[in-house]
Amino acid sequence: MAEATHVGADVSRWEQFTDWLQRPVTVARLAVAAPLALLVLGLVMVLSASSVTSYSESGSSYAEGVKQATYAGLGLAVAAVIALVPVRWIRRLAVPALVVTIALQVLVFTPLGVAAKGNRNWILVGGQTLQPSEFLKLGLVVGGAFLLAHKVPRLREFLHLMVPFVVPVVAVCLGLVLAGRDLGSALVLLAIAVGMLWVAGVSMVWMGAGLAVAVAAAATLALTSGNRMGRIAAWLNDCSGPHQENCYQKVHGEYALADGGWWGVGLGASREKWFYLPEPHNDFIFAVIGEELGMLGACGVILLFATIGFVCYRVVAGTRDTFTRIATAGIMAWVLGQAMINIGSVIGLLPIIGVPLPLVSSGGSALIATLAAMGLLVAFARDQVPATARARARRARRTRAAGTTTRTRSAGRTTRTRSAGTTRSGGRTGGTRRGATGGRTVTRGRRRS
Repeated sequence: MAEATHVGADVSRWEQFTDWLQRPVTVARLAVAAPLALLVLGLVMVLSASSVTSYSESGSSYAEGVKQATYAGLGLAVAAVIALVPVRWIRRLAVPALVVTIALQVLVFTPLGVAAKGNRNWILVGGQTLQPSEFLKLGLVVGGAFLLAHKVPRLREFLHLMVPFVVPVVAVCLGLVLAGRDLGSALVLLAIAVGMLWVAGVSMVWMGAGLAVAVAAAATLALTSGNRMGRIAAWLNDCSGPHQENCYQKVHGEYALADGGWWGVGLGASREKWFYLPEPHNDFIFAVIGEELGMLGACGVILLFATIGFVCYRVVAGTRDTFTRIATAGIMAWVLGQAMINIGSVIGLLPIIGVPLPLVSSGGSALIATLAAMGLLVAFARDQVPATARARARRARRTRAAGTTTRTRSAGRTTRTRSAGTTRSGGRTGGTRRGATGGRTVTRGRRRS
């Protein structure tokens, strides 16, 4: 009997927990908490992973960390503004945002464009480099959601499926990024487009045909590039040592994960960041996390990304607004898809593609764009919170902020009101008074002389 009661209590607690998770208020809070946790962890790990290279390049171990903190502050400000904007205004600004981000990507091929590491995917503005492809992801999310939301009833027709979302919007975005030889960003853009089309309700036949074309195009791009083929060969073959061709970064990333074990070697104690592992604070920061924080720290990062995925799922499942549903699916495909590509490259499940870990890796453009996407997610989640709950929360905050002073003044006003009421009642010679509650009638007799 006691055992059955205990099992029933456990089931009840689990049901309470699942009910709590499904509340719109809980989803909105998780939409804020999970990205902030990843951001704080990323700032700490960028400072740790970049300390050696920062000191060798600038004489300060904190140079890269301070720069990343500056970008984080700017990104948080942008995210806060977007989170407070009503969804109807986000919808109105969607197409202009798409046009602006495409125009920024076009600037890569002007004299403002900068090439680095074989890719032409940056522009130089005011002495600072900017990566337009990161903002192009955000523009595709909101602009594509606006276009698809108006086409949902007719997406089973080939012409309406292709125009204008697939052609020209997605085709132009992919073409501009691939022209700069940035296959990683192109794959993320493709994932965003596929996720949005899936949620919009495109038939499986068209989805399968589109994916087949995308796979064929990716294979062609890989076969026509010696660098990409070298990475794929290193992934398929067993790299027995770091001195094999195209195996150096892959093997040292695995060394870092192996050294970390379950508990890690300690924060700041990484050995691979001492000029062994290339890009320790950028593409391979997950390897440094695994080395310094161990298996538990790496799993914690994955859990936080899973939380963001859960928030996106709840928003998609809970909204009646087609624009919100499709845009949230795009954000989910963007953040989770990019995280899977990055982590898969580090642990050896995928060839090294070269995309940053969202909210964690070093990089100003990627961080600001991803935080803006998180601001969008918060705005969508807040829009599902009932107005009564939001009003109740505001009243509770006002009450807490008022504190003891408000309660004291309120008590004083109540006392004076009651005293005044007693005085007026005492001066009457008779009559009837209706109570404030219950509607009871009290009759008093004439006072004796």
